[in-house]
Amino acid sequence: MNSTTFRPLALLAFIGILSLSGCGSIESAAQDDCTSIGWQIGSKGYQDCFKARVYERKLDYSLPPGDKPSPSVI
Repeated sequence: MNSTTFRPLALLAFIGILSLSGCGSIESAAQDDCTSIGWQIGSKGYQDCFKARVYERKLDYSLPPGDKPSPSVI
């Protein structure tokens, strides 16, 4: 592979890695939600809050029942 095609591909891969590294997981977002309102990690209330927030976030990011992803027009 010559350097004229390798450099742009390497730069594109590097930018992609940087952009994805800023994304958190559903679990870390749920943990942030529960600790921000005062629950202590490990307490019964925290566990209930964490489970509820993970469930809510998974519902937020899932497709509606019966909906299928469609191909992009682009």
